[in-house]
Amino acid sequence: MASIRKLKSGYRAEIARQGVRKSRVFPTKQAAKDWAARAEYELLNGDKIAAVSTFGALMDRYARERSPQKRGGRWEVVRLEKLQRDKIADKKLGDLAPRDFAGWRDRRMGEVAPASVIREMQLMSAVLNVARKEWGMISENPISDVKRPSKPPPRDRRPSLDEIDRMRHSAGEDLTKLTARAFHAFLFAIETAMRAGEIAGLEWDRVDLDRRVARLMHTKNGRPRDVPLSTEAVRLLKVLPQLNPVFGLSSRQLDVLFRKQRDRAGVVGLTFHDSRHEAITRLSQKLDVLALARTVGHSDLRMLQVYYNEDAEALAMRLD
Repeated sequence: MASIRKLKSGYRAEIARQGVRKSRVFPTKQAAKDWAARAEYELLNGDKIAAVSTFGALMDRYARERSPQKRGGRWEVVRLEKLQRDKIADKKLGDLAPRDFAGWRDRRMGEVAPASVIREMQLMSAVLNVARKEWGMISENPISDVKRPSKPPPRDRRPSLDEIDRMRHSAGEDLTKLTARAFHAFLFAIETAMRAGEIAGLEWDRVDLDRRVARLMHTKNGRPRDVPLSTEAVRLLKVLPQLNPVFGLSSRQLDVLFRKQRDRAGVVGLTFHDSRHEAITRLSQKLDVLALARTVGHSDLRMLQVYYNEDAEALAMRLD
């Protein structure tokens, strides 16, 4: 039996069926009642729902109800919409088996890189886990028994000084132009190890040039962090035109413009994110491990090994 309790923030609906307890808060009493009724039905009739519902319909529901709650949810919805166009989306939930996902994996491996297949399998697994644990639509996650592709070795690409000079010439020096600011953002990333999305979202009210600190409210791990700014990073900020956000670019613009001027400069295989490899490798010569991890936003120190790419020749010189 469902119970509805009035709270200061709305109405809490609670259900307890077959050893499963669920609760959610809603702005209106009717919304709480509607959710409770549907949740109870799903718990009691999971097998019937699975027999008639398709995997595509499940992904659609997840995209509507869960993805919007996440940072980066828009890109998750795009991926789910693409997955819904594959023939596996037409399978009934009750008929889904590991062999279906193994077949999908093998087809997909012929289309995209292993890393993309791994990400898509992780997303499908998340959808199925919610259907099992919270929506009561399936009793097990069939993708959990399917082997995922081996992870490719981490990138170790760093820009050379010659490549940076060629891109600088390609981008131009006029910072009123978008292309020049995109390259300027790349230089700023090399100084700070900030990600493209963090740089695109940086606003002046979060920058203290006197203290040489930038406050990031929206980061990959969801926690705010303060980024120390080098003298060069401060200089790069000071020469920018007065725009807000600071670089006057969206994440999408930054990605597209960087690739365009990179290609025009004849630089092959470099991505904006490679600036993070360069930055962390440089910063490792100035900061100890804990300070470096705090600066770049890594809670797991092992992640530093992915981005630390100093070559053996440079290390040999440091031994003397």
